[in-house]
Amino acid sequence: MAESEDFSISLPDAEAVEPMVQIPDELPVLPLRDIVIYPFMIVPLFVSRDRSIRAVEEALSKDRMILLVSQKDVNKEEPEQDDLYTVGTVAIIMRMLKLPDGRIRILIQGLSRCRVDRIEGSGQWVKGSVTQIQEPMGGDNSLEIEALVRNVRGSMDRAAGL
Repeated sequence: MAESEDFSISLPDAEAVEPMVQIPDELPVLPLRDIVIYPFMIVPLFVSRDRSIRAVEEALSKDRMILLVSQKDVNKEEPEQDDLYTVGTVAIIMRMLKLPDGRIRILIQGLSRCRVDRIEGSGQWVKGSVTQIQEPMGGDNSLEIEALVRNVRGSMDRAAGL
């Protein structure tokens, strides 16, 4: 059995850390009815609205990034800026599958939280101007935090095994 090596990296202050992914200032928007996506989540989504399908196609034709924003009223068919929350998640589309009934199924992964500055819905798809929210860096891990992380990882492994 091979020995594992411990690699430790010291990070500079939170202000000095550059974001790993460059997020454009304007992205296609996918309004979500019944789910909130957070950074690092990987989730399959079914997309059935025409404007949402066009937003996904636009994202796929560029850098595969799309802004996911939850709707305040799930029954609203064509949400506008006031119908959406002001914080969303920029996600990358990992896979896309067109279904025979016209819907599409996408597999997305959340990248970063963003503040929604402006929504423009006059085109063929909804566009949003965003400002990336920098997440604060955590301090050194104490024994308590490491124990909590191990506990959560163990719970997730058991849940994934089901």
